[in-house]
Amino acid sequence: MRAVLTWRDKAEQCVYDLAFKPDGTQLILAAGNRLLVYDTSDGTLLQPLKGHKDTVYCVAYAKDGKRFASGSADKSVIIWTSKLEGILKYTHNDSIQCVSYNPVTHQLASCSSSDFGLWSPEQKSVSKHKSSSKITCCSWTNDGQYLALGMFSGVISIRNRNGEEKVKIERPGGSLSPLWSICWSPSREEHNDILAVADWGQKLSFYQLSGKQIGKDRSLNFDPCCLSYFTKGEYILLGGSDKQVSLFTKDGVRLGTVGEQNSWVWTCKVKPDSNYVVVGCQDGTISFYQLIFSTVHGLYKDRYAYRDSMTDVIVQHLITEQKVRIKCKELVKKIAIYKNRLAVQLPEKILIHELYSDDSLDMRYRMKEKIVRKFECNLLVVCADHIILCQEKRLQCLSFSGVKEREWQMESLIRYIKVIGGPPGREGLLVGLKNGQILKIFVDSLFAIVLLKQATAVRCLDMSASRNKLAVVDENDTCLVYDIHTKELLFQEPNANSVAWNTQCEDMLCFSGGGYLNIKASTFPVHQQKLQGFVVGYNGSRIFCLHAFSMSAVEVPQSAPMYQYLDRKMFREAYQIACLGVTDTDWRELAMEALEGLEFETAKKAFTRVQDLRYLELINSIEERKKRGETNNDLFLADVFSYQGKFHEAARLYKRSGHENLALDMYTDLRMFEYAKDFLGSGDPKETKMLITKQADWARNINEPKAAVEMYISAGEHGKAIEISGDHGWVDTLIDIARKLDKAEREPLLMCAHYFKKLDNPGYAAETYLKIGDLKSLVHLHVDTQRWDEAFALGEKHPEFKDDIYVPYAQWLAENDRFEEAQKAFHKAGRQGEAVRVLEQLTHNAVVESRFNDAAYYYWMLSMQCLDIAQDPAQKDVMLGKFHHFQHLAELYHGYHAIQRYTEEPFSFHLPETLFNISRFLLHSLTKDTPLGISKVNTLFTLAKQSKALGAYKLARHAYDKLQGLQTPARFQKSIELGSLTIRSKPFQDSEELVPLCYRCSTNNPLLNNLGNVCINCRQPFVFSASSYEVLHLVEFYLEEGITDEEAISLIDLEAPRHKRENKWQEIASNSILGAGQTLCGSAERRPGSTPGGRGLGGFPDSEAGRDPGLHGRR
Repeated sequence: MRAVLTWRDKAEQCVYDLAFKPDGTQLILAAGNRLLVYDTSDGTLLQPLKGHKDTVYCVAYAKDGKRFASGSADKSVIIWTSKLEGILKYTHNDSIQCVSYNPVTHQLASCSSSDFGLWSPEQKSVSKHKSSSKITCCSWTNDGQYLALGMFSGVISIRNRNGEEKVKIERPGGSLSPLWSICWSPSREEHNDILAVADWGQKLSFYQLSGKQIGKDRSLNFDPCCLSYFTKGEYILLGGSDKQVSLFTKDGVRLGTVGEQNSWVWTCKVKPDSNYVVVGCQDGTISFYQLIFSTVHGLYKDRYAYRDSMTDVIVQHLITEQKVRIKCKELVKKIAIYKNRLAVQLPEKILIHELYSDDSLDMRYRMKEKIVRKFECNLLVVCADHIILCQEKRLQCLSFSGVKEREWQMESLIRYIKVIGGPPGREGLLVGLKNGQILKIFVDSLFAIVLLKQATAVRCLDMSASRNKLAVVDENDTCLVYDIHTKELLFQEPNANSVAWNTQCEDMLCFSGGGYLNIKASTFPVHQQKLQGFVVGYNGSRIFCLHAFSMSAVEVPQSAPMYQYLDRKMFREAYQIACLGVTDTDWRELAMEALEGLEFETAKKAFTRVQDLRYLELINSIEERKKRGETNNDLFLADVFSYQGKFHEAARLYKRSGHENLALDMYTDLRMFEYAKDFLGSGDPKETKMLITKQADWARNINEPKAAVEMYISAGEHGKAIEISGDHGWVDTLIDIARKLDKAEREPLLMCAHYFKKLDNPGYAAETYLKIGDLKSLVHLHVDTQRWDEAFALGEKHPEFKDDIYVPYAQWLAENDRFEEAQKAFHKAGRQGEAVRVLEQLTHNAVVESRFNDAAYYYWMLSMQCLDIAQDPAQKDVMLGKFHHFQHLAELYHGYHAIQRYTEEPFSFHLPETLFNISRFLLHSLTKDTPLGISKVNTLFTLAKQSKALGAYKLARHAYDKLQGLQTPARFQKSIELGSLTIRSKPFQDSEELVPLCYRCSTNNPLLNNLGNVCINCRQPFVFSASSYEVLHLVEFYLEEGITDEEAISLIDLEAPRHKRENKWQEIASNSILGAGQTLCGSAERRPGSTPGGRGLGGFPDSEAGRDPGLHGRR
């Protein structure tokens, strides 16, 4: 750090205080009884301000820059505007010692020897507060909440904005250490407010807002008169009886002197947001300085170490951007870094640090050695086991313990020194002197090796990676490159201030100067790009540049030098440059150029980098061909051109190498048919057909199907033409193709028929099938299109297709709920089993869905179906058993239909007598297993209700008793319980009117018959009406031997003889006699069972028995 005097002036009286306008353009000084206003840019006195009658002790500017205040020994405070006009004046009882504006509210605090006052523009009066001691200084916190007052008694009083004391700090020195200057730190980075205190006990102290002291007191060795912070709080200025201004860190570490004066320094301040400092002295001198903080740093490859806050060292990894801070707590004078070593020179010692590990990314340093001795040097260099100190012409080599091992005396001033590597303890140093001499020194050798001598002084040096070339920047800003062995000047370039060789490439260096970065490869012209700063390192594609006080790693694509090598067909060198860092486009260009130059090894590496598998396959195929003995480079280059899209060049090379067929294939594949025709042989029809086919393929791919169809037809590729036409629905085209094709071309004709069928043109499909004689496909066509008449006609002519027609027809009928027709169709197809299974499934579904009437009908159809199947002697017994079973189920479900509707629906469509008869019929029929869906509870509930209503109390009581033993639904329980109670009050007998009569033996049968629906006397089964379920006046009879069926029918059709009836008794008797007749022709013979072939006469509404309950016979 050094201070440069910018301007100086002298007032006639002592300068006690000063203040900057917040924008830094003006400076207000308190000198004598006047205020002096200066222009800070050049020190011009703008205007003196008169208003006070005695010496002005203090001045302060508001943060918003609108007004400032001054306090004087005349006990008054004057408020001034930024236009230098006084607008307000108020007084205290004693002389004003200090004034300070609140940085947030712009409230003004003015302090005198006995009190302090608070004033703001919003209030009319000044609120004053007494003080127990003389107030010498004051300062507001950053947030404007608290005001610190420094007393002559050594006490610090911290007040809030209302003037109330919140904290009182009693300092050890008391009145022997009067406070003369205090200031709160303006830093925004600190978590707590920090108050810096300077007293005439010659100490500097720091306190928190709570009153707690931070650290220990720091001795000053002079009486401080003024203390102020830099704008961001990073440094402190102190001045006083030592007649100079000293710079301290924010922690109180002295860094150096800003400027020495001829008298006491009463005030010093920093210009806002700058490094300019102004100093006011007792003799009236005003000095304006610029502080220049020099860069203290060191670099080794990708590690950069630099000084921060004057006392810290920050090591930055330029690749990963990681940083680590090392706190030294003293002024850092020099820094050197090399591999895992870091050397830091402090005023009284040198610290040696080392990395914890050898990891290149490790950023953790630890103390290795400490050399406690004061050294004076211009340059500091660190090696693995030594430090090198440079002082003017002398170099000293010291071990880490501080022992001097070697010393070299140079002929001239040392201008540049750098470690160029080597084994530990034997490193080499590159040294440049002011007289132009360049030397190489090894730390274990006393002798310096002169590399070369040039006429101009050295500013910067670097050696290439192989140590064969040396780059020098001289004092004329010229970059000179030498061959170290021959001492020959290889080239030189102007406008250079620093130079660096690329550590990964021998022939590349970069140098900076004039705002440009210059990159030079080999002896090629320089490539320039804009870049501010100094180049200090070059590693791969990264250039390390120092600009102002920051180091940055700039990523620079190496495209320009790579193309310079490519222009000269130096592919391997270009590849080495590309490896340092170029774009993907540059890699591809390198790969293409190497490929065209038939430098396959370089091309393969470059294509691998851009992951282009296509070209890698080409290179591999060419290498395989070369291994097999092919040596025709024209052919290889033709393949390369064809891959690159240079088709005409490729074709010419194919033709030149005698491979015209390859040119033909290439143009054909590219659909460049006009060019392909130029390479056709002497009218070879196969090649012509192949070309037309490929042209058609191309037309198809580019969505020109019409042209493709025509080309396919002309090439004889009918299948592809049919496929395109069919996919696009071109029926007319398909018809033309189908009619032109010979019937022997079966495959394309079948394709035509398929598309006709798909496009809903069955007529043309049928025509096509007939053309090729494919009758089976024709049958399937009729069936699929449901053209049943044509199918049946074809089936008549060709019976072998009967199954193919009738089975799908039956299935179609069944799907459309035309079951009877489906039955016939199944029969025609000879699929009786399937017919039965369909009906069984339909019946089961009807029962599950409680459609009992439909179930009855389906069971009746099943029984009829079984009767038809019984014609087969092999299945007669089984089918007859199923017939009787299905007949029985049909009767049960038909009856239960009424019961289910009665119990589930709110209204009944049947008479009570009918429901009574049905429930008795079902109860007598359900003696064994109960079929699926039929509920005994519903049947007994219906029987109980209707029996009670019709007077069959005994039967009703029986039904209720049965219900008590069954699990009944909740909705029936109340009714059943009530009925069971009320039926007890009825007589235990049934109404005689309800008792059924057997019309064969005239026996009255009980309502509850344990035998079922047969007479208890003669075992004659009762025949019931299908509607009312009353017992019909029907008696089964059998024909005697010798009476044919025809004679029996004629006898039945005869009118019965009518006689006069004398009275009612005779009528009843005749009826009884008629009803008791058992046989025709007077025969009373009775046979058990009935003829198996006979048809039942009861059970369905459409049966004859249901319509006319007359006398009928059954065989």
